[in-house]
Amino acid sequence: MINYTEADIKFRCKDKRKIATWVKRVINKFPGKISGNMVFVFCSDEYLLEVNKKYLSHDYYTDVITFDYTEGDVISGDILISIERIKENAKGYNTTFEEELRRVIIHGVLHLLGYKDSSAEEKAEMRRREDEALVLWAE
Repeated sequence: MINYTEADIKFRCKDKRKIATWVKRVINKFPGKISGNMVFVFCSDEYLLEVNKKYLSHDYYTDVITFDYTEGDVISGDILISIERIKENAKGYNTTFEEELRRVIIHGVLHLLGYKDSSAEEKAEMRRREDEALVLWAE
């Protein structure tokens, strides 16, 4: 089950059903993996910064933080997303808000699937996987 909620901002997520179907399709591309419970939490920069400090000991802004509750092959977790970062990133990357939001959503899901983005190699693999998943959105 996929749920959507807000932490400290008002944000109405469009295409909730389409996003849920898409996320499940992406997960199903990984043999044996099944979609479990996921919550997408939309929040402000400041909210996510405080979470980053409190739980990860990182003192910087980010667009997404993933808390992984996966057990075995059942992919589950909370994915916190800064709507302010999405807006800024969309401008910086010369893309739409919706496209950037989808990229960040699937980035969080890929973390649940075990992908990391600490090294240059991991970042390149993460980007490749994001691009593959974004192609599925249009199908």
